[in-house]
Amino acid sequence: MKYIYFITLLSVCLCFGLNGMAEIKMPTIFGDNMVLQQRSHAAIWGWASPQKRVVVKTSWNGKSYTVLADENGKWKLKVQTPDAGGPYTIKISDGKEKVLNNVLIGEVWLCSGQSNMEMPMRGFSLQPVRNSQDAIVRAKNKNIRVFTVQRNYDLSPLDDCTGIWEEASPESIARTSAVAYYFGRLLNQVEDVPVGLLITTWGGSSIKAWMSKENLAGFDIYPAKSKAEIKKPVHSPTVLYNAMLHPLIGYGIRGTIWYQGETDVAIPNLYIDLFKSMVREWRMQWGVGEFPFYYCQIAPYKHSKNQAFFREAQGKCMSIVPNTGMVVTMDADSPDCIHPDKKQEVGERLAYWALAETYGIKGFKYKSPTVKGMKVEGNVAIISFNDAPNGLIAKNGEVKGVYIAGKNKKWYKANVSFFENTMRVSAHDVLEPVAVRYAFDEYAPGEIFSTQGLPVSSFRTDDWTE
Repeated sequence: MKYIYFITLLSVCLCFGLNGMAEIKMPTIFGDNMVLQQRSHAAIWGWASPQKRVVVKTSWNGKSYTVLADENGKWKLKVQTPDAGGPYTIKISDGKEKVLNNVLIGEVWLCSGQSNMEMPMRGFSLQPVRNSQDAIVRAKNKNIRVFTVQRNYDLSPLDDCTGIWEEASPESIARTSAVAYYFGRLLNQVEDVPVGLLITTWGGSSIKAWMSKENLAGFDIYPAKSKAEIKKPVHSPTVLYNAMLHPLIGYGIRGTIWYQGETDVAIPNLYIDLFKSMVREWRMQWGVGEFPFYYCQIAPYKHSKNQAFFREAQGKCMSIVPNTGMVVTMDADSPDCIHPDKKQEVGERLAYWALAETYGIKGFKYKSPTVKGMKVEGNVAIISFNDAPNGLIAKNGEVKGVYIAGKNKKWYKANVSFFENTMRVSAHDVLEPVAVRYAFDEYAPGEIFSTQGLPVSSFRTDDWTE
């Protein structure tokens, strides 16, 4: 009798176990309310029983797609997405059906970086986001969806993360990245399509934390051997890549926006190579070509050294890495807080880049003016600028942050005037100008703008180490 009872119990357990194995499991990135990239072959993946046949059916075209799970139960396939629209459903089955509801087709952007990308609409403690209250109240929009990856770190690449897709509402947007939201809101308004924002950030993180172990090995940078060695995950090589980026790799995106660098101001020259290598790796792993990568230059801040050299390095990245664009934040007006409250300006300037370069909208300027060259006429240095068709203006009517030097490398405060797309610089004590610097200091506020209100970055025409 005991034998019969044991066999019966074992059969029940096996039955439940097999049924449990047969149930489709998917990463959290695939769920109700998600947004898939329009007009693409969007990847969908998950787990089932080993060697099990998995069928995915999409309601927008009534098509079924079939794949066989591998020996570990992993499966992956791609579905063809139409023009923006929805809501739709996706049904996934290996005998037991799972349904994803309220799925939209639109534009999907990855949003990553450190605290200035992480800073939510409701702000940090004692650090608000300017004018966010009204934006939060008006945030309800079924065509903007956000997925925020919760903080985590690991020594090995993970296949899943913690997060949930949410429709834009006052409650969800209050805790959403302000830069990402303002970026997505403007895309939604102008393009009139659903927008999905994949947000993965951690304040204080170094670029090294967002790069794979294999990538960093080329720089002789290696991850910790155990979690016990990690004092600060944000400074630890590769651990955020493993836990907060790897689970997203392959999800269909249009491009990336990035706001990071404050942690790495001490390594401007190395940063150029790290940035180039990181962007190349992300693009290679996503496998959708050289997707656009728009990023923010760090803002002036009184309590950090080496900033001007770092901003210069960030500016060089734009000319070295293809299909990138940089937003200048010299007008952040936040000398004593590393988290400027002007997040709307930053998010919308990133959107300007995307609208112009990615979506092809004409008729507006989106690039901050950059130095084209310098020539000397007598005791006057004349700096010419790109992307200043209507000339340059001084924010407060006077420019105090421009300095000029001769061969002796002594810097003198300069007199400045503007004519068309040039800036004329001179000083009484410099008869033969050799070099000019603007806002090239530990802290200097932005003073020079295009007529469209886009600030000029700090710059120098020399390469002196002093």
